[in-house]
Amino acid sequence: MKAIGIVGSPRKKGNTEIITRYTLKAIGEEGIETELIRLAGLNIRPCNACMVCEKEETCPIDDDLFPIYRKMKEADAIILASPVYFGSATALLKAFMERTGYIAYNNGRPFEGKVGGPLVVAERSGQNFTSAELTCWFQILGFFTPGSTYWNIAFGGEKGEVEKDQEGLSTAWNFGKNIAFLIKKLKA
Repeated sequence: MKAIGIVGSPRKKGNTEIITRYTLKAIGEEGIETELIRLAGLNIRPCNACMVCEKEETCPIDDDLFPIYRKMKEADAIILASPVYFGSATALLKAFMERTGYIAYNNGRPFEGKVGGPLVVAERSGQNFTSAELTCWFQILGFFTPGSTYWNIAFGGEKGEVEKDQEGLSTAWNFGKNIAFLIKKLKA
């Protein structure tokens, strides 16, 4: 059993990565292998509507996306994490979501029945829209999305500030525990 957390922040080791690592730690405590994948520094280009993925499970755009897509197919759970950028998920994560979503949707829906959900970090606002935006991706692809004790959001602007948000940390931790619980139930 494996869970992966995909961090869509262009900032390495920032608040989004911190909260994702924290959630993965909660999952790992339950005996499930975890992996954090940073999109920062990778070349992930936007979809160009070539429609090749309608005919075969591939994407002709030569960048860093497809190896991650393969890892997603092998995982039992996927977390997508984003800071709020101008009221929305980062462009990097949205490009990633569009392309992996189209490839999966057009090729047997390999994520259907997996566990997944969003994590969002905001300095002040935009977290609810961003959380809904990410949640819709999970829903259209047929994921089971567990809840937590609140929406999967945390607050922090400067690097490390998210560690002061006790409610956000608690929510992320409980989200991780619920992911682990659901993975185990689905595998039983």
